[in-house]
Amino acid sequence: MIKYIAVLSAVTVPLDFVIYEVFMKADTLKKTYIAALLAMLCSALWGSAFPCVKIGYGLFSVDTANPASLILFAGVRFFIAGIMVIIIGSIMHRKPMIPRLREVPKVISLSLFQTILQYLFFYIGLANTSGVKSSVIEGMSVFVCILISSLIFRLENLTWLKITGCVLGTAGIIVINLDSSLLSGFNLTGDGFILISTVAYALSSVLIKRFSVDTDTMMLSGWQFLFGGAVMTVIGLIAGGSLSISGSPAPAVLMLLYLAFISACAYSVWSTLLKYNPVSKIAVFGFMNPVCGVLLSALLLGEAQQAFRPEALIALVLISLGIFIVNKGQEQKS
Repeated sequence: MIKYIAVLSAVTVPLDFVIYEVFMKADTLKKTYIAALLAMLCSALWGSAFPCVKIGYGLFSVDTANPASLILFAGVRFFIAGIMVIIIGSIMHRKPMIPRLREVPKVISLSLFQTILQYLFFYIGLANTSGVKSSVIEGMSVFVCILISSLIFRLENLTWLKITGCVLGTAGIIVINLDSSLLSGFNLTGDGFILISTVAYALSSVLIKRFSVDTDTMMLSGWQFLFGGAVMTVIGLIAGGSLSISGSPAPAVLMLLYLAFISACAYSVWSTLLKYNPVSKIAVFGFMNPVCGVLLSALLLGEAQQAFRPEALIALVLISLGIFIVNKGQEQKS
């Protein structure tokens, strides 16, 4: 497994350059097949985060019973992700990518929801539930995002097809919690915290849509990660968190770089897609997050028994069907 992480870490910067040089143009990003390709790439990266975060806990000897260590681990990861985005963005823009004074409040507010709140609850929640279960619960972010975009920010209309899709997705979440053998049903500090993180993520998606009207999305992505990562690192250290590597540091460092790359690449691309497309059009491709999370958790964490239980498969079918219906409604509107 480590050799694959090494390869992925080695191609992080070249891959970022290829994506931005080839695809990141307004006319290109509005094409449905290009948007679908890039959105599915983001979902695959995010799906791989579920098992890789748990592997990272082991490599850095993170005490999962200590929230401070979890926050510290998250903070270091996102601080590095911010550095990646800022350096790559500065090279591509041929000038330092520094936010203007009027853009600082946008960076801070986006960082609050996208990095600090979302991942504070995500990391603690992931330590208290299975990778399979958390990946399926994260699928609710698609529906929460659509609801917030439609009902709160009024960026699009909430149709009956979208409501039907939301109901099916919620049904999938209920199904995955019906079987008491799956970590004894609903767990507040596990499943509950993952749900809270999805709400924070949904709010950040809508904010990036609004902020991107007159602000560079790559700049927003890089600096919100840098600020959020720094805040979480300081909180983790003050609260007594610690990280340590036993044995060779190479596997741990490579895993950390890959986790940082997941955030740097996926969120930057996703933010740019949201800038040029309706929120619901891009959000619906989030169905790949739980699918990839389930498959990769089964492969890397040995959770195959949970991944292929009837309840888990039914939940995935319901979520995917809900996504399809929401997407169908968007196509009819177009």
